[in-house]
Amino acid sequence: MTRKITAHLFHSLDGVAESPDKWQFGAFGPEEGQMMGDSTGSVTDAVIGRKLWQEWSEYWPTAEDPFGEWINPVRKHVVSTTLSGDLQWNSVVVDGDPIAYVRDLRKRGEGDISVVGGVETVRSLFLAGLIDELTLTTHPVLAGEGRRLFDDTVPLTRLRLIRATQTSAGNAILTYGLRQD
Repeated sequence: MTRKITAHLFHSLDGVAESPDKWQFGAFGPEEGQMMGDSTGSVTDAVIGRKLWQEWSEYWPTAEDPFGEWINPVRKHVVSTTLSGDLQWNSVVVDGDPIAYVRDLRKRGEGDISVVGGVETVRSLFLAGLIDELTLTTHPVLAGEGRRLFDDTVPLTRLRLIRATQTSAGNAILTYGLRQD
């Protein structure tokens, strides 16, 4: 069985995906919450970069909200070259090459896989062709600074638009896949 792999990032009009907590909440409405709930319903495993895992593992285990109810029991696979051994919070370290690890993870288990961040983790797995659907919730803001998902290190890459939705909060929710031609 091949499992579906998705990723979702909040994104500014100038392409910034880092630290959305600084600019996203002025335009986050019920449709965005519903979309997040719908997209996580079938997910049983999450792939996450070390920095984001460390931030989230300090906050989410005691948080009581819908995202916390989802992320806490999900198996988390942490992409890291500095962590080792047993991890807390229902988490394991990705051994070896993250691309090979996720390719193998896709072949075993049940349910979908979500790549929840960080920027470099999503970028590398998407460009490797492992993420079937990349959803960008594009907020009507110019962040000005921060890491971009697709920066000047990314070669020419063609995408195909899978879905597009505009929300009442003014966001464009755009879902892409890699074009295979």
